[in-house]
Amino acid sequence: MDIDVRPLLDIRENPEVPPFGPGDTVRVHLKVLEGDRERVQVFEGVVIRKRGGGLNSTFTVRKISHGVGVERIFPLYSPLVQKVEVVRYGKVRRARLYYLRERIGRAARIKERRVTAQGKGQR
Repeated sequence: MDIDVRPLLDIRENPEVPPFGPGDTVRVHLKVLEGDRERVQVFEGVVIRKRGGGLNSTFTVRKISHGVGVERIFPLYSPLVQKVEVVRYGKVRRARLYYLRERIGRAARIKERRVTAQGKGQR
């Protein structure tokens, strides 16, 4: 019983996901199923990590909600992720921003990276 896995591994770029990286503030539109209803939930925060390069690639977004830090891991190629908007591009020198977990208030700010119209999203 031979199974051809090549069509299954074909990665299709989601046109609703622009190029982004750690330090960028993103707004993720996620489809949530509640019983027989379906709605879109928006999660906005700072990308603190991106991992993987294939179908299993994920990114972690951190936000502060009512004074409590909330982190959520999103699969990049999930059909539940409807859209990702980049709110602002951040200027960081690390790929993993775990140090933001210990920082609060102004200490957790990230400088903004100036992006020209032509080089939008270029890292």
